[in-house]
Amino acid sequence: MATARDSQTATLLPDGRILIAGGRMIIEESQTSLVLPLASAEVYDPKAGTFSSSGSMATARYDATAISISGGRVLIAGGDGTSGPLASAELFDPNAGAFSATGSMTAARTGATAAALRDGRVLIAGGSPDGSSALATAETYDPASGSFTAAGSMSTAREFAAATVLADGRVLIAGGWNGARALSSAELFDPVTGTFTGTGSMRSAREFLTATPLADGRILIAGGWDGSNALASAEIYDPARGTFTVAGSMAGARIYQTATALRDGRVLIAGGEDGPSGSALASAEAFDPKTALFSAAAPMAAARIAATATLLSNGRVLIAGGSGDHGPQASAESYGA
Repeated sequence: MATARDSQTATLLPDGRILIAGGRMIIEESQTSLVLPLASAEVYDPKAGTFSSSGSMATARYDATAISISGGRVLIAGGDGTSGPLASAELFDPNAGAFSATGSMTAARTGATAAALRDGRVLIAGGSPDGSSALATAETYDPASGSFTAAGSMSTAREFAAATVLADGRVLIAGGWNGARALSSAELFDPVTGTFTGTGSMRSAREFLTATPLADGRILIAGGWDGSNALASAEIYDPARGTFTVAGSMAGARIYQTATALRDGRVLIAGGEDGPSGSALASAEAFDPKTALFSAAAPMAAARIAATATLLSNGRVLIAGGSGDHGPQASAESYGA
């Protein structure tokens, strides 16, 4: 990439390119770390194998949410800016190659979750308004009006949770941090009724988890932080039963990892941080839902914490940016046959 970054967003565009926006760079000065949110964006072209600049957002941000909406546009909302959590949002138009402002959220949120609903709206839930406490409130964005409206509240405040759209259109929101502890609870958002209801709890409390849909409609939950330790454990949520069951363990504990559903039905989990030492990981492993086991995959060329991973139209996975042991990096690589 043109710019080293971690905690950025990566979104697949209709033509197969990838929009990478925002993130942060870290500058070490006199034994202190200066965090600089980024406004810049770039687009990866898998046909050419190159990144090119795509202008800048109006507001620098990291830990934002990014979701594809109607017309191939990308909604980028919230995140941390130079003065703390943001309520602002903007749209990227791939045809114009430019960003434009859109309505602001009802609350500033960083570390929120977002999901694209079947009716074209976007659900944004939780997050932190100040970097210390967490929100239970949620809202939806309507691309037709360009506005956000309140959408009730979750039963529990949570940031750095995971949101996944189920086969029936409901949204599973699991885990996260409530401002005091990691959470094992989970709940479902029904876009028809606009309400949240509880569902089974995970076997382990975890934030910074990954939640990936499997081909049969179940959801793989892996890794994360339980408030004291990084986790190697995994579990599967069954929407038909509303329950979580143990699904083995990864070879090593990870937080800030990536998780990508592959075309063959497996889930690739790559990189992250090992927890106790804070070391960046280059290792990767794949979960096979047929055997419910993890197996080693080829390691990445670089260790990466808080990178992005996106499935390309050719079946490969683009993994970009993220921090190594010496800060954010600009390199990218792809995984696949």
